[in-house]
Amino acid sequence: MLDDYQQLVDEISAALGAPATLENRDFELIAFGAHDSGGDPDKGDEADELALDPVRTRSILRRRSTAAVRAWFEGFGIARAQAPLRIPPDPGAGVFMGRICLPVRHRGVVHGYVWLLDDGHLSDLELGGPSGPPDPRLARAMETASRIGALLAAEAQADEELGGQLRDLLTGPPGGRDTARTALRAALRGAADGPLALVAVTPWAPGDAANADDAADHPATRLPSPPGVAAVCVLPVPPGPGPAAGPADGRSPAAGLAALVRLRASTALDPARTAAEQLLRSAGAGPGGAVSARADAARALERPGTVREGGSAGVSAPRRGLDDLPAAWSEALAAARAARADARLGPVAEWAAIGPYRLLAALPALTGPDPVVQALLKPPHAELARTAEAFLDCAGQASRTAQALGIHRQTLYYRLSRVEQLTGLDLDAGEDRLLLHMALKSARL
Repeated sequence: MLDDYQQLVDEISAALGAPATLENRDFELIAFGAHDSGGDPDKGDEADELALDPVRTRSILRRRSTAAVRAWFEGFGIARAQAPLRIPPDPGAGVFMGRICLPVRHRGVVHGYVWLLDDGHLSDLELGGPSGPPDPRLARAMETASRIGALLAAEAQADEELGGQLRDLLTGPPGGRDTARTALRAALRGAADGPLALVAVTPWAPGDAANADDAADHPATRLPSPPGVAAVCVLPVPPGPGPAAGPADGRSPAAGLAALVRLRASTALDPARTAAEQLLRSAGAGPGGAVSARADAARALERPGTVREGGSAGVSAPRRGLDDLPAAWSEALAAARAARADARLGPVAEWAAIGPYRLLAALPALTGPDPVVQALLKPPHAELARTAEAFLDCAGQASRTAQALGIHRQTLYYRLSRVEQLTGLDLDAGEDRLLLHMALKSARL
């Protein structure tokens, strides 16, 4: 499929004698075509041409444009355009060269954009309109853009079907999971045998049309699919065990993104971690919904500067085949929750590395914190809560705890005595220590 895109982009570049770049509607790079500008590549002339426009250079090197660049270009109405648009240069925005944007549409829906870099030699190109028809070369380029749109639409439809099968397999009714598994195995062919891993990104905000006018042109916003991702879908995130696990203000439950990632080996999760990091940079990842509410509850336990305000991601243990993917989704979601609860683990956490959160994240949602820590979680006692958790994290070793907190041991002993008074627990008793430790940890979730 990429070869098809590249060939079509090269056709446009050759027809108009200008470098062309193809991006999807999320401004992720698909293909780019260089053109013979008459310079000598051995003398670095092509590199100089790219350096003239840093926005294009960054798009090619990073395979996507930044949110600021996207917003700047969308301000020209490209998502609603039915015909080519001319966009002037703006050095202040890093756009040193003008562009002609060819909207890539299929059946009225915009699926991407072809960008033609204009150093001035396209200034006389007639775009068409009331003054007359478009230049024949541009008309042919738009026909090619339409072919690209048909390919992108078919690819989006196939991805949507794969995502639906993955969603049904992970969270659908038991009676439909066998059907979804069979369909997904047929679609993935040999890749279905693994090794595979699931990535969970929370929270996820489905749909990212820039405004109400653009929404009609984005009826089903395509989900990001980094390299190595076999299928992706959006799922509701069930409440976690923390005291603020569910939305208390009538909002809808938070959503999460599930991505099925192909691994090179069952012992190496690097492709899944890379995919998770890329997904966290997507427009849909970020704060919101019930997950933000859980973050508020966790603040009482966080040290200054360690609250994770943005999205988080979790990676399951590797799997062979599709049969165990529902359990893998539970692992990935638990890891994502742990990464958000404890900044030392995130923003991407692996299920194998989240320690006690492997058990705590599987507990049912609570209506409030355990009574034993209710007093500690009040703002006036936040320092005592952090001290108690640090003491238990350090296995009850006073010297390690005092060093970690940067306080004198006598100060530590005083704070621990206050913790005992507030909770009624005996910190010399193992079961009391376990109760306090788990109650504090679960409050983060």
